[in-house]
Amino acid sequence: MAQRQQSIQDAVQNYGKRLFSFIRSRVKNDQDAEDILQDVWSQLISIIDTEPIGLLSSWLYRVSRNRIVDKKRKRKTQSLEDLAYQDKGGEMVFPEALLLDERNPENEFERAYFRELFFKALSELPVKQREVFVWNELEDLTLQQIADKTGESIKTIISRKRYAVAHLRERLQILYDEY
Repeated sequence: MAQRQQSIQDAVQNYGKRLFSFIRSRVKNDQDAEDILQDVWSQLISIIDTEPIGLLSSWLYRVSRNRIVDKKRKRKTQSLEDLAYQDKGGEMVFPEALLLDERNPENEFERAYFRELFFKALSELPVKQREVFVWNELEDLTLQQIADKTGESIKTIISRKRYAVAHLRERLQILYDEY
């Protein structure tokens, strides 16, 4: 246990600043970089006793890149204030398109049609592929969180997601062609 703790301390001391700089150069702010770095360290702690790590530096940078990609893939919600701008008088102005209520029978029919096709295509997926897709895309879990949750390898989770997306693209191509 003492050797494990020493290995982790050595990794943090030897790679912490360089890894933070690497991550920070690829994300928008310090907070995101700190979050990603924290995820990298927690993954190192969870894996250090169970799997051999060949080159620690390569492993750390690869995990960091994967976390950065996961973060960028996650959809972020934008606040309404982010879309507004100030006019000459200093008042907040919102684009008119944001304020229009586009709910009409035609739009509602299109939404219902899309939902019907989407959930039908989703139900055709094997259970494990469907779960990975739903957890990642609808519940905003990262692929690593899903791997941790299921006990499967990250490569297996990525593969399941890829097959699910391919199937959904194929089944929903009709919508893409129509609209």
